Amino acid sequence: MILTEEQKAEIAAHTRRYNELKAAGQEHAPRALPAPTARDAAPIATDAIIHREVIPGGWYWTTPLNRGDTLRIVNTQGTSTVSLLAWNCADTTERLNHADTIKVQWAARLQKGRVLLSDMGRALLAITEDTSAAHDAVVGGSSAATNQAKYGDGSFRNTRENFILAAAKLGLDRRDVHPCVSFFAPVAIDADGGFVWSQARRASGDFVELRAEMDLLIALSNCPHPLDPAKAYPEASVEIVRYRAGVPAADDLCRTATAEAIRAFANNALYFGETREGAVR
Repeated sequence: MILTEEQKAEIAAHTRRYNELKAAGQEHAPRALPAPTARDAAPIATDAIIHREVIPGGWYWTTPLNRGDTLRIVNTQGTSTVSLLAWNCADTTERLNHADTIKVQWAARLQKGRVLLSDMGRALLAITEDTSAAHDAVVGGSSAATNQAKYGDGSFRNTRENFILAAAKLGLDRRDVHPCVSFFAPVAIDADGGFVWSQARRASGDFVELRAEMDLLIALSNCPHPLDPAKAYPEASVEIVRYRAGVPAADDLCRTATAEAIRAFANNALYFGETREGAVR
């Protein structure tokens, strides 16, 4: 596509305005986000564990997740990508909004201290621990077409079809399958706007923890990412540990790190009838 000078000028003007707003938003962030969690840190107390599960390569998993529960997703062999969808259990028309998760927080990088937002401006999940900060909120999951292009003919499961099956298991249907976020997918964007895969940013034993901020329905798909350069379809499993986390402290990182997160949790409080202070409608 060849852009006219007028179109180039319009794009440049929008870019300048975006950068001005981003700088203003980040300038008022109350707290800096921390470095990734060490892989041998954040042990889980045995008596806090509710359930363990292994998701084989290519397969999916669904679960209800109660408010306050945490999911630890472990990239056991370091070659898996786990894509996620989430819905409000009480009203499944409210769901993960990956676009708002990016733009409201002024960052496409998912890491410890970030939250996953719904299309109602509320916090669905908080990233409470994370060893890699190597996740994708832009490209999305695999499909039959991307698998065909990468692996040729064969029976290779993909994230799109896994999520359709998962939605049906949860009493939902195809129209409820929305854009996902993908963990352990080290996708970066270069200076020219292209996608770059950085395999060195993920390793065996990496994990991410997601704390539920309302009662949720969760679907996970363990299928290779469309940009993963591996020539063979990976068959590595991932481990899921569901446990009951403690009550978040008043200065909980995810709830206080950014002005946007503070507003999202104020909206949660309003939704639950806990307080109206600072809520955005």
